Amino acid sequence: MPDGLTRCFWCAADPIYVSYHDTEWGFPVHDDRRLFEKLTLKGFQAGLSWLTILRKRENFRAAFDHFDIEKVSRYTARHVARLLKDAGIVRHRGKIESAINNARRCADVIDTEGSFAKFVWQFEPAAAARPKKLTWAALLGMATTPESRALSKALKQRGFTFVGPTTSYAFMQAMGLVNDHLHGCDIRARADAAR
Repeated sequence: MPDGLTRCFWCAADPIYVSYHDTEWGFPVHDDRRLFEKLTLKGFQAGLSWLTILRKRENFRAAFDHFDIEKVSRYTARHVARLLKDAGIVRHRGKIESAINNARRCADVIDTEGSFAKFVWQFEPAAAARPKKLTWAALLGMATTPESRALSKALKQRGFTFVGPTTSYAFMQAMGLVNDHLHGCDIRARADAAR
């Protein structure tokens, strides 16, 4: 790229993608609010491009009280009606209601486990379960993994919605439970060091 760094090819299309790739994707997150945000946005992504969601992220933050779990968990039908009128976000009733439900479920997990992060990080795959060299071909074969299926199942058992195995794997990538920067990407080592 113009700055001389080699990156995963998917991020070259847009400066927002480059920034996300270089500073967030694959970097570990342990803050419950940030994890709730990432899970919510991955749910809103279903059927859409991630770039679409990234471009609307600040609008989502404003619309959902900056993903404050307690505040969102108290949303009512009045909040749903407001969000359905907000052109700055994805106006999908099922996804909006899922975000509110998942805030409630997230609050439940925090009550029982101490933190949402503690619950999620137990699904980190063992190093031996990961490819020795992460190529594009290897990554394509990992839209779901045993760990993402287990995470999806555990979330669903706790009442979460819009958390299928593919969404769960994308969440794992976004919050750094896995580092899927391809071998040869200059950011891969940074993400590994952060882990």
